[in-house]
Amino acid sequence: MKSLHAALAACCALASVAQAQTNPPEALSSQRTAREDAAYSSETEPLKPLGRKFLKNVLLDQKEIWTSPLHMTRGDAKWLIVFGAVTGGLIATDHWTSHQLPNTRDQIRVSGYVSDVGSLYTIVPLTGSFYVVGLLTDNAKARETGLLGAEALVDGLVVFSAFKFAFERQRPLEGDGHGHFFHGGTSFPSGHTMESFALASVIAHEYRSKKVAMIAYGLAGLVSASRFSARKHFASDIVAPAVAGWLVGTFVFDRHRDAFRSRGGPLKALRSASLSPLIQPQARQYGVALNWHP
Repeated sequence: MKSLHAALAACCALASVAQAQTNPPEALSSQRTAREDAAYSSETEPLKPLGRKFLKNVLLDQKEIWTSPLHMTRGDAKWLIVFGAVTGGLIATDHWTSHQLPNTRDQIRVSGYVSDVGSLYTIVPLTGSFYVVGLLTDNAKARETGLLGAEALVDGLVVFSAFKFAFERQRPLEGDGHGHFFHGGTSFPSGHTMESFALASVIAHEYRSKKVAMIAYGLAGLVSASRFSARKHFASDIVAPAVAGWLVGTFVFDRHRDAFRSRGGPLKALRSASLSPLIQPQARQYGVALNWHP
């Protein structure tokens, strides 16, 4: 019964991440000015103001994520029920599913090596390389991918760390193998999975290529599966944060684009302004016309 209560609490907590992504920016108009001020420029920015913007965006993200249940709609509640039912079902069958693989020493050892691809020691340099390459090649998309990817990783780190601390679930090889909650463990949710899918989501949204998306999500899925086969996590520890990680990445991307477009709209119109001669002899009109093509 305690596991069932923990499952419901876990679903409600993770739903806050989903809710933050589904709420439109208009619902949080009080933050619009702050978002516009913190929007990353398409040009290369000095490190100090860029760092301030990064920190400000992370703080705004966390505020939206943790207060999102206050803005829940009926549509959100429907998806929360589905998400909760799936996660609860996985938690109920975790002990059984964790024994469906051979679980040999070689399986666990190789899976451990593969799962290291999704560790912070690997994924952070990978994210930073996007920004560095973009900086060296003057590629705005690569720089933006690096910045938004790093923002999504920090957001994900805060979220999964808080959940691990709150639920204290035992790992498959701890205790009696049933994954009890509130027993001092760190199994729920999988940080490797959440971070991998958060970064994959940012990359897929930035490049909008089926091939890029397949590679990004494929690697994230491989890392997640290896955490299960390495017996570091149960199935529910992986599925729930995979969804949450994708939502975090999508949330970060959408908020940045909304703020950038809102702030850059009038400026874009001014940059696209053009002058053209206005000559209409019959109407005796001579002058210059100012045109905008936003």
